[in-house]
Amino acid sequence: MAIAIAIIACHTLELPSKLSVSTPVSIKLSGWGGNLVEQQLLKQVLLDFEAQHPNIKVKYEAISDQYMDVIKTRLVGEAAPDVFYLESVEAPFLMSQNVLEPLEAYITPEFDLTDFENSLLDSFKYQNHIYGLPKDYSTLALFYNKKAFDAVGLSNPPATWDELRTYSKQLTGKLNRYGFGENPDLARQVYKIKAFSGQLVDQNSYATFASEASLQGLELVIDQYQKDRSSAQKSDVGTNSGSEMFGQAKVAMVIEGNWAIPYLTQTFPQLEFATAQVPTINNKKGTMLLTVAYVMNKQAQHKAEAWELISYLTGKEGMQKWTGTGFALPTRKSVAKNLGYDQDPLRSPLVAGVNYATPWQVGQYPAAIINNFDNQFVSALLGQQPLKQAMLKAQNDANQQIKAME
Repeated sequence: MAIAIAIIACHTLELPSKLSVSTPVSIKLSGWGGNLVEQQLLKQVLLDFEAQHPNIKVKYEAISDQYMDVIKTRLVGEAAPDVFYLESVEAPFLMSQNVLEPLEAYITPEFDLTDFENSLLDSFKYQNHIYGLPKDYSTLALFYNKKAFDAVGLSNPPATWDELRTYSKQLTGKLNRYGFGENPDLARQVYKIKAFSGQLVDQNSYATFASEASLQGLELVIDQYQKDRSSAQKSDVGTNSGSEMFGQAKVAMVIEGNWAIPYLTQTFPQLEFATAQVPTINNKKGTMLLTVAYVMNKQAQHKAEAWELISYLTGKEGMQKWTGTGFALPTRKSVAKNLGYDQDPLRSPLVAGVNYATPWQVGQYPAAIINNFDNQFVSALLGQQPLKQAMLKAQNDANQQIKAME
């Protein structure tokens, strides 16, 4: 009996170590389905992580449609992934709902939090807690067709919005059908609103974009489209995006983010283009700051392992692997310096913009704000109603929806 007990005891003591080797902890990571090349790149980075962390297995899921709706539904049903992407515009609501794990307790001095760009990190802070670590970012920059510029004798990109409109008229009907490609979505209009001290939302997350100050910025878009007739939307020229209408030479200039660079170089290799910082408006520099973070589900069963994954993906090694091919810009200053993107001819205007960009956030109820703005602004752009009337309707409808959700 003593021998039997000793044998059982030995087996019992050996069991955990065998389990730790043969059955690694499984962590689920979710993001949206985007560029297939980027997905393959992420999968390779995850393989590198697993090689260094044999006790952790990552199950990656790309959600191809209605990403945030899926995540929110799963959070309510306590079936959300352990780690997932969170866009800055969606962060204020989720951070206020007690469904995300605060990360500051996991962060060590070696992780070097000060290495992150403050403007990017601030988008994921709420009530003195850090809920997300930005994995990459992009600002917006002006992309222009060098051959089209040469054809009309333009040697430099426009420095001001007045110059952009003048250039746009000169370029329209030459090598390109239109001088400028306009994206009327709210995310591309915020810096124009801000240039005249307009605001999107107040401190209670109610829409305020119908103010006279905001309308001054938006009127620039309306005038160029309706009066100058030198700009076009993607639907006007039969394309699916600003990058595509630029790549197909339907427009000579467009304002896009870093994602346009690999798309244009791969899809339109004969296109000769350059980039510049967004032209100033009302003597003010402006652009948008678009970023996505990794966040941890508060209900995650293996939080230590979930943090290991987040800290690798947003750490110096993992981030350099993820952003090293140029598909995204690094949020860590040291990685950006190592990769030299601040000296890159195409990416340096995007990097420069991080110092003055407006973070893409519109309060706790972004869908109500964005959907109502986009619908009514397009209506005004097409001349179906005056701009002020359209924005007042959008603002009132958005605020009614927000009140119903509170």
